[in-house]
Amino acid sequence: MKLRDRIPDRNVWLIYGAIFTLGLAYGVSLAIVSLFLKAKGYEKSDIGSLAVWFALGIVALSLPMDGFIRRFSARTTLIASLFGYAVAVSCFPVAPSYATIAGIRAIDGACSVGIWVSCETILLSRSSKQNKAFVTSLYAMAMATGYILGPLLAKGILFFSHAQEKADGTLPLAPMRLAFFTSGAIAVVAALLVLFRLDGDVAPEGAEAPAAGVGEAGTAKAAAGPEEVPGYGAVLWRIKNSCFATFVYGYFQASLVLFLPLYLAESKGVKESSTILVPAFFAAGMMLFTNVFARIGDKHGHLRLMRGLAVIGTLMVLGFVFLDDFRIMCVAVFVAGASLASISPLSLALQGVSVRPIEYSRANAVYNVFYAGGMLLGPPISSRIFQARGGIPMLYHLAALWVAFVIFSVIFRKDDPRATGTVAALTVGE
Repeated sequence: MKLRDRIPDRNVWLIYGAIFTLGLAYGVSLAIVSLFLKAKGYEKSDIGSLAVWFALGIVALSLPMDGFIRRFSARTTLIASLFGYAVAVSCFPVAPSYATIAGIRAIDGACSVGIWVSCETILLSRSSKQNKAFVTSLYAMAMATGYILGPLLAKGILFFSHAQEKADGTLPLAPMRLAFFTSGAIAVVAALLVLFRLDGDVAPEGAEAPAAGVGEAGTAKAAAGPEEVPGYGAVLWRIKNSCFATFVYGYFQASLVLFLPLYLAESKGVKESSTILVPAFFAAGMMLFTNVFARIGDKHGHLRLMRGLAVIGTLMVLGFVFLDDFRIMCVAVFVAGASLASISPLSLALQGVSVRPIEYSRANAVYNVFYAGGMLLGPPISSRIFQARGGIPMLYHLAALWVAFVIFSVIFRKDDPRATGTVAALTVGE
């Protein structure tokens, strides 16, 4: 079956285009953010604490996004958030002080969570319950493709700017500033794509709404008025495995982006200009394997597969302690991306089959709070471990978090509706 036959809704493809473009913008800026801050004279603890401000922006706006989407629509929220991110990333390289950078990072985080919740709500509302991991995997692949090309574009900007490493091994600031401005321009393109091409939101019930009107029971339910959305606590309990997974992934991703390049440069002797390519290998693994794992998850159960991928990824993280050849390290990064990064769309799909369509925006908001929580705690804790004890203990503690998720997923293994055959019970009107 062709992709367009399996996903006929053109709006889904527009979201893929927008998130690819945004991923490109993210990739450009993330590839050099720690190097840029280091070149400006910030210590590892400062770099970690600035990442906290980004996560604080996500935390502050995650739950309110549910209300924004219900009031203004996911489309409107997405457009505003994309333009907001473009402004924030363009202002970042000219910020004069730590406080200004912290404020910009908080705005960056707030706009980012608006983008994620809006996109996820649109995708889940426009996909069937049998197709959610497939749809979300292509979403992840589109962003991953941008993440792959972004660092390459950043490296190209530095190359064509004739940026040369200084005597202390750092890169000059001017070409890195240009890379951030490029990221902002790319984000504007994504915002314009959504503004001029994306249709309005569909009703939360989607295509399943007519089923609720079949027979006397359906008529009575329709006459009773719209269904109530459960409280945040009830939604959280149903999606707790997804939330734990995204918390660990947020913690891991935020720490790895900032400190793996520094670890490779300081402990393994890798040139800073080479470490720029590390995120591309991680994203490449995600891009090539996430759809394969999505098909398996849709068929056999998302949580079971997430657990197996976490084990593989943990071994790759531990591998950095013993590896010395940069080429082999890139292979390990690739495998880590294929396994650990693929958990993200699988956890989103697990959430999508664990709640009713009318609950999507609320579930996505709760889900992103945990993602932000991981990003909030990861960098400062990792930076303190790195600065006090070195890179190896930092890697050990990241691996321990994935082990904790594996144990948690075993304890609550029956929460996966696909594995227990209870997906149908979650459809609206049943």
